[in-house]
Amino acid sequence: MEDPIRHPLVYARDQRGWSQTDLAVRMHRAARRHGLRSGTDRQRISKWEAGRRPSPESQLLMAQAFNVPLEDVDHYGWPDWLPGREELLPLGSAYTVQALREAQSKAMDRRSFLTIGALSLSGLAIQWAQIEPGRLASALDGKQVDDDLVAWLETTSVQLTSLPTEQRQHTNKLMDAHLATVTDLIESGTYTEHTGKRLHQLAASLATACGWYRFDQGQHSAAERLWAAALHSAHAADDRDFGAGVLSDFAYQRNWLSQPDSSLDLLDSALSRTDHPTARSLLFLRRARAHAALGGRANCFRDLSAAESELARTVQDPAPGWCAWMSPADLAVDSGQCLLDLGRSDEAHVRITEGMGLLPPTRGKTRGIFLAYAARSLLESEQVEQALAATNESLDLATRFGADRCIALVRDLVPTFQQYRKVDGVTEFMERLKTS
Repeated sequence: MEDPIRHPLVYARDQRGWSQTDLAVRMHRAARRHGLRSGTDRQRISKWEAGRRPSPESQLLMAQAFNVPLEDVDHYGWPDWLPGREELLPLGSAYTVQALREAQSKAMDRRSFLTIGALSLSGLAIQWAQIEPGRLASALDGKQVDDDLVAWLETTSVQLTSLPTEQRQHTNKLMDAHLATVTDLIESGTYTEHTGKRLHQLAASLATACGWYRFDQGQHSAAERLWAAALHSAHAADDRDFGAGVLSDFAYQRNWLSQPDSSLDLLDSALSRTDHPTARSLLFLRRARAHAALGGRANCFRDLSAAESELARTVQDPAPGWCAWMSPADLAVDSGQCLLDLGRSDEAHVRITEGMGLLPPTRGKTRGIFLAYAARSLLESEQVEQALAATNESLDLATRFGADRCIALVRDLVPTFQQYRKVDGVTEFMERLKTS
């Protein structure tokens, strides 16, 4: 896994050369301008950077210290309004290769941490929804790109990305190499408009797959950079469906990182430019998850109903590849997660159990995640033995597939299990987790 992600407040200070004491002094000055007193000191800022949430009053004083508009504080929430994040490149053919190069560079840098703010990501999503792609331009002095080579890259990439999950963890370096090769061809080759679209679609597919590998390893900064590059490439190829899928991946990540408010704008943009019912069902489902995490009961149920209606629609065209796996199993389990977030644990367990029964055995990593969800619902119902069995199976699958983020999901259950140390098997499970 990458080093622990530094808090955005640390990054915002570092960009300005401020110590914790410097920030405290500036917040005191902001308070005095309003005839107020601030209790902020270095120790309190240290607690914020360790994960404690500042009070609304402290955030307003901090925003004035950083010269951030107060409306940004209200709209984006803590800590997404903080300044100093790296900006994403705007969409357009002039930036596609640069986005790919930067993504590959950051994917190799294990010291990087999540620095893309909600404002920048939301802006990119709006650009994607509103800006039409231009014609693809190729280098006039480059070598002609061989169509047979492109076909081989397409075939091999499909083989790599369609391997069983247990095997894909060993092919990440091959996918990185394919992405580098495709980027070289885009930048230096000469090709027709049709071949250019194939190359950009291939870059989008590979960057997405490479991003998911990093996401599974908990390397969130690398994942989001690769997905941003995928969005650039999909836009250049005028592949709106694929672009919607990339925005959906970003939203999934934000929900996973407990930043559901950041995912809503992304999903709104994605829904505005995709029509296939399976795609729309998945987008509505992920938006429902965000609303549930924010406590928006009515909005959550509205989107769950829309997701169910869209998934039931029959159309002749096959679903886009990025959502072809979407099924009643996913709808049932994520609906259960929504109910769990809304405090309806008994109903949640019924839906999660239903979804687990529908999930095909080939989707082992997904089963590991679903089992962790099931364990959470069982713990909330005080069914500790059943929760322990589900958690151990989830950990088995996560270890087998090399999915560190799934192991992290299991670790999130530890504080609840600590209340039941006297139950047979709980102590052994806690010891096992120390070595995972």
